Amino acid sequence: METAQGTAWFKSSHSGTEGGDCVEVAAATLVHIRDSKAVPGPVLSVSRGAWRRFLGLAVGGPVSP
Repeated sequence: METAQGTAWFKSSHSGTEGGDCVEVAAATLVHIRDSKAVPGPVLSVSRGAWRRFLGLAVGGPVSP
């Protein structure tokens, strides 16, 4: 099972510098998502395909398999 430990995390470009709602993502074989204010907290891991479909829905674009 892949873990997010040792992967590079990237903060959302929509996250401000004032500590509001912040999401970080680390892409490896799986895509890992966490709350940047709770780094040792839970991590959601999804397949790259699921992440791509989520992003397509988030921007209102077409959803590919």
